[in-house]
Amino acid sequence: MADLKAPQLAAIKIQLGKLQQQLEKFLPLDQATAETVELDQSKVGRLSRVDALQQQAIAQASSEVHKQQLVSVHRALQRLGEGDYGYCEQCGESIPLARLQVQPEANCCVSCLQALEENQ
Repeated sequence: MADLKAPQLAAIKIQLGKLQQQLEKFLPLDQATAETVELDQSKVGRLSRVDALQQQAIAQASSEVHKQQLVSVHRALQRLGEGDYGYCEQCGESIPLARLQVQPEANCCVSCLQALEENQ
């Protein structure tokens, strides 16, 4: 496992567990907010409907981000269990501890992330 020591790994595992719990709480709220907007004109005005549709789109986007982050958390926990945690999935180099402390579900180093973003 990268250059991480047992106490650092334990702290990151706790952090990942908390993040997982937090995301699992958000998903049902996201789904409730992202439900289909009723377009009955007798209930709301035109601006209210537009606002409701915008709020729905924001909620759907937020839900998608939370789902993707939860997948990343699960993958990080799996890598941690397999002893592969802390290495970039693109180049194989160690991911710096500072990055993992800020984003424990990170699966690649900053250089590779920038390269991936530039290619998209």
